[in-house]
Amino acid sequence: MRKLIPLAIILITIFALAYYITPKITPQTQVRPLGEFYLENSYFGDYSAKSPEVVTSILWDYRGVDTLFETSVFFLAIIGSLTLFRLNKKQEKEAKQKTEEFSGGLTLVIKSVTKIIVAMILAVSASIALHGHLTPGGGFQGGSALAVAPLLIIAAYSKYALEESGLDKTRALILRSIGLLGIALVALVPLLNDGFIMQNQPVFPAELGGQLVGGSLIYYNFFEFLAVGAGFTAVFLLLAIPESVFKKFLRRVENE
Repeated sequence: MRKLIPLAIILITIFALAYYITPKITPQTQVRPLGEFYLENSYFGDYSAKSPEVVTSILWDYRGVDTLFETSVFFLAIIGSLTLFRLNKKQEKEAKQKTEEFSGGLTLVIKSVTKIIVAMILAVSASIALHGHLTPGGGFQGGSALAVAPLLIIAAYSKYALEESGLDKTRALILRSIGLLGIALVALVPLLNDGFIMQNQPVFPAELGGQLVGGSLIYYNFFEFLAVGAGFTAVFLLLAIPESVFKKFLRRVENE
């Protein structure tokens, strides 16, 4: 009971401050000069990225190099995670072998619902990424949503089901590398047309297969979608290794 008293005091203080201070905060009614510049120049203007989607224009054109470095930092974070869970070939082979305790998964009802949800996640995540040059969204948001699908499969079926379907850690890393390589190649394409690195080309309303594309922005979003989704999946597969299996590896190393 005594432990709850400080918690109650903190909650009451927070609610009181929110109640009295929030009404006194005047919301901003005007767009800041920087935001006004991007809104006016994203599609029209002398400094246009020729894209109707302002946020994607900022991420992959106006400050494209920053986004490239952010993607590189994310890649290094994935590599760091994989390094902490590094396994040799023999250990990886053993980790893929089913254990009776973890191979069954959850109930039939949960598995059936998971199939439906995973299909919806794949469709929605692809839509978020591939329409990011026209509507709010993009590759990172779509890739993050995509990563939820393998996570649900691991929870409902086990990681072995994902690996048996062909998506293991190695393939996930290959997809991740393809995504990063694609971003790098698209970034260099404008140099061939006497443009700047990561400059959006060709300009909107260019078409691809009868569909409007925002220049190279759609390719950035697609490769980012691939890189983020695959990177998270590789980490999830390692984290899903049963604790008993991983402890066995550690004991073996200690004995050696």
